[in-house]
Amino acid sequence: MASILVVDDEQSMRELLEILLGTGGHEVTAAGDAAGALARLAGAAFDLVITDLRLGRGSGLDVLKAVKASSPTTEVVVVTAFATTETAIQAMKAGAYDYVLKPFKVEELKLVVEKALEHRALVAENRALRHRVGEHRPGGEAILGASPLIQEVRELVEKVAPTRTTVLVTGESGTGKEVVARAIHDKGPRRDQPFVAINCGAIPEGLIESELFGHEKGSFTGASEQKQGLFEVAGSGTLFLDEVGELPPVLQVRLLRALQERKIRRVGGSADLAVAARIIAATNRELAEEVKAGRFREDLFYRLNVIQLKMPPLRERREDLPLFLDHFLDRFAGELGRPRPSVSPEAQRLLLAYAYPGNVRELANVLERAVTLCDGGVIEPAVLPPAVRGAAPLPAAAGAAALPDEGLDLQAHLDAIERAILEEALGRTGGVKTEAARLLSLTFRSLRYRLAKFGIGGGP
Repeated sequence: MASILVVDDEQSMRELLEILLGTGGHEVTAAGDAAGALARLAGAAFDLVITDLRLGRGSGLDVLKAVKASSPTTEVVVVTAFATTETAIQAMKAGAYDYVLKPFKVEELKLVVEKALEHRALVAENRALRHRVGEHRPGGEAILGASPLIQEVRELVEKVAPTRTTVLVTGESGTGKEVVARAIHDKGPRRDQPFVAINCGAIPEGLIESELFGHEKGSFTGASEQKQGLFEVAGSGTLFLDEVGELPPVLQVRLLRALQERKIRRVGGSADLAVAARIIAATNRELAEEVKAGRFREDLFYRLNVIQLKMPPLRERREDLPLFLDHFLDRFAGELGRPRPSVSPEAQRLLLAYAYPGNVRELANVLERAVTLCDGGVIEPAVLPPAVRGAAPLPAAAGAAALPDEGLDLQAHLDAIERAILEEALGRTGGVKTEAARLLSLTFRSLRYRLAKFGIGGGP
């Protein structure tokens, strides 16, 4: 189903198109002149605009230009009985998808509408795929588990998926918050539209505004061309704001406006753009406490916290561990193109006994390592990380307080300890640097500096 605006100064034509398109399952809004069309465009986002060229007041070209200025992804079909080569060229140059002559055949118009909507969907999907190239999807494709806690999560997902209500997913790092966000998207009416995810804590403060809201050409040094922000890229799909609690105060204000007014403005731009994407946010912070501490806006918290869905940590649903073991062993063996390995009784005992402070993400990391390193098709304790085996995770620090008789290179000794701690933090968080920084009480910038110093983890 698409949202379509029909603009025609003839009431009979408006009614015909409303009936024709409405019976096709589309949501149709009508306007009788350019001014009415502009008013409706300011208040809502449309997938397609069908406008007559000659309107009683104003012109269809005015409508076309206004649509392309405020919502470049909206397709426009121009309909007229007064066609000339010059007007057709004008319309196509201004961004019209197609040009239909009156009187038209119903099937002809239906085909043009169908093709225009297909084109819009393909463009949106292409933008979303470009944004998501190389994106790692931690955890599984589905919400795994049979415990009562995860059953409650599934039931709530089923209830909220068909709506457009904003959802806040909370829970510790690695519990599968993005998996839940994708499930909400996939089970709802937006499933054929883009799902666009952004980690608000992983992008430098100076870049995240442009990433979310886009920018105009020349709006800052390096802005050599106009760029759509992720609100626009998401179209009528879903925008997933992971780690929303990391947004700086100035961005919190802009996000609040986008949620309240359903409009955004590109960096350096002067026109408001209507947005239609559903917002799902996630955080591993207690946002209510962040509000009390003055680090997160109270009004934004209430806008995001319409429906809160809490993901339980893995330690609170240990009965789901065997399911996850089966899932990840199958997945990683398949990815490596080898038979699924078996697990020795002792390795199985260790895997089921470990607390997994990094939750599902850490479990996936542990099993990927085990499947990669195991010999003879059997996972033994030796291929499990030291933390899972119960060994001291940081052997270099064991004698940190003891000074050998012969002395030592203090800086080299401290560097070895720091390197081991950094590697352990990345291991626990499945390589997610924002989470590793939080685990070590470092800023993201400080962590990046330390990783670069030791040549650890060259990825983002």
